Amino acid sequence: MSDWAVGLSTGCFYRTDIFDCLEPIRNAGFGLIEICSHPDHLDYHDHDRVRAATEYIDTLGLEPFSFHAPFASHIDITSTNSQQRREAREELLRAAEAAALLGVRYFVIHPGPEESNLPEHERLQRMHNAAEVLDIVSQECRQRNVRLVLENMLPHLFSGHVRDLLWMLGAMKSIDIGVCLDTGHAHLSGDLLTVAHKLSGHLRMVHASDNRSDRDDHLPPGDGDIDWHQFIDQLDRLRFDGTIMLEIAGKPSGDPNEVLDGARRARRYLRDISRRLPDH
Repeated sequence: MSDWAVGLSTGCFYRTDIFDCLEPIRNAGFGLIEICSHPDHLDYHDHDRVRAATEYIDTLGLEPFSFHAPFASHIDITSTNSQQRREAREELLRAAEAAALLGVRYFVIHPGPEESNLPEHERLQRMHNAAEVLDIVSQECRQRNVRLVLENMLPHLFSGHVRDLLWMLGAMKSIDIGVCLDTGHAHLSGDLLTVAHKLSGHLRMVHASDNRSDRDDHLPPGDGDIDWHQFIDQLDRLRFDGTIMLEIAGKPSGDPNEVLDGARRARRYLRDISRRLPDH
């Protein structure tokens, strides 16, 4: 049996000011958090605001485990346009500085733009571009005692397949970069039950969410089609010793209690599965 720490991403409240959701998260029994970088939630450009959030997190007794880098179509570290690539790099470096101020262990990055149908003939050059920028960001993180981890993306996006992620890890000069496995993305790619094996040497954390095989719903684990028994058994066999971070969606009703009830239910569900694991 494995007893992994299960935390919660504040991204489920990404439209809410971070100061309004931290106490409800703590009161729901979560001590470990990943911090969302959406500007409506926490403006990471405002260092005074970030420092105030850090102090409040500490006051509440929460542990800031990871910080999710911003992602958007214009934040494109793969771009063939050097100016756009430079602007994307600077944005990630600013976010890495905020991650250090927050005192997190991991800085989670989508290693490509939120764009589909990029020209196929540019793929190799774009992968080289990404590796070059990520090396710079990794060095900045290392100097600030934060570790960079790359997240597998949706299948229609750049780096949406594990082979691309592994290629970039191999192309980079940095050797201490890890991977955050997003279960929802991998399930939609059709390789969730094999990807952990391929990434096992790099796997540091898991973004856990469920879906119904047609879109990235960010449902609580157990509410969709993912075979969690098989996946959790696989993590156990691989001797995974990282952290599982619930990354679930908010509710149209805007009711935080509904979201947190789903998060607590998902945590119990995953722990019940892990307690029933056979000895390997």
